[in-house]
Amino acid sequence: MKRDGHTHTEFCPHGSGDSMEVMVEKAISLGFTDYSITEHPPMPAAFEQEIANNKKDIATAAIGWDQLDAYFKKAHEVKHTYRDKIRIHVGLEVDFLPGFEQDTRALLREYGSQMDDGVLSLHFMPGIGGWRFIDFSAEDFEAGILRHYGSFEAVQKAYYGLIQESLFADLGQAKPTRLGHISLCQKFQRFFADEYTGLKSATRQQVSELLRDVRAREYQLDWNTAGLYKEFCRETYPSLDVVAEAQMLGIELVYGSDAHSLADVGRGYDYYENH
Repeated sequence: MKRDGHTHTEFCPHGSGDSMEVMVEKAISLGFTDYSITEHPPMPAAFEQEIANNKKDIATAAIGWDQLDAYFKKAHEVKHTYRDKIRIHVGLEVDFLPGFEQDTRALLREYGSQMDDGVLSLHFMPGIGGWRFIDFSAEDFEAGILRHYGSFEAVQKAYYGLIQESLFADLGQAKPTRLGHISLCQKFQRFFADEYTGLKSATRQQVSELLRDVRAREYQLDWNTAGLYKEFCRETYPSLDVVAEAQMLGIELVYGSDAHSLADVGRGYDYYENH
C-alpha cells in the first residue's frame, strides 16, 4: 500500500483550483494505491461570527455550505471513475471547534454516510478579539495568538491541550479517528527564532501524554509533510522525535501530503519513507 491520507481539491478556497482528476491521475502515476480526499467542511455560522480575523480571510478557510453537496457528489464520481486504478477514500478534514461540538455532530450525522475516511484537525485557537487562525501568517499569529498567550511556550501548552480535548470530544459515530498535523502550532517557529528553542520539558511531557492517549484510543496520526515546505517551519507535523516516540508506542502514522495543488501531490513521500 502507498497511501496519501490528507489531500484537498478545487473546492478549497485557499487551494490552487487544480481539479480532483488531475491530482488523482498524478497520484496514480506516482504509484499510490490509496488516496484520501479530505476537504475542509463549512464552519458553523455562529463560530464564524466569533473569529477575529476579517471576513475576506475567514472566507478562505473552508468551502461554503452551498458547495458541500457538490463536493461529495464530485468526489464520489471521481472515486467511481478511477476505481480500477486507485482506491479513493472520500471524507472531510473536520475542525475541532470547542464549544461548537453540537454543530460538528450535526454535520457528521448528515454527511457521515458519505465518508469513508477523515482527519480531525485544529486550525483555530482563542486569541485577541476572539477565535484566531493558527496558521494564516506569521504576522497574524504574532498579533492574535502570541500576544494573547504571552510566550511561544504558552501557545504550545494551550494548543496541545486543545488537541488532547479533541481526542476525547464526543462528535458522534462519524468522528474521524486520525488527528491532523498535531504540531501545526510550530508552523512559524523560525519566525520567532529568538524566543523559540524547541519544546520545553513540560510541554514535551504534555506531548508524550497526548501520544499515550492516542495509542489508548487507537487513533492514527497524520504524518504531514507540508511543514517541510513552509518557510518558517521546515519540519514535518509532527517533528521526527515525536514521530519516533509514536512509532515506539505502536501508533499508526499515515502519510499526508496535505496537497492543495497538483505540485503538492506526493510531496515529501520520500522523506516519509526514509524515516
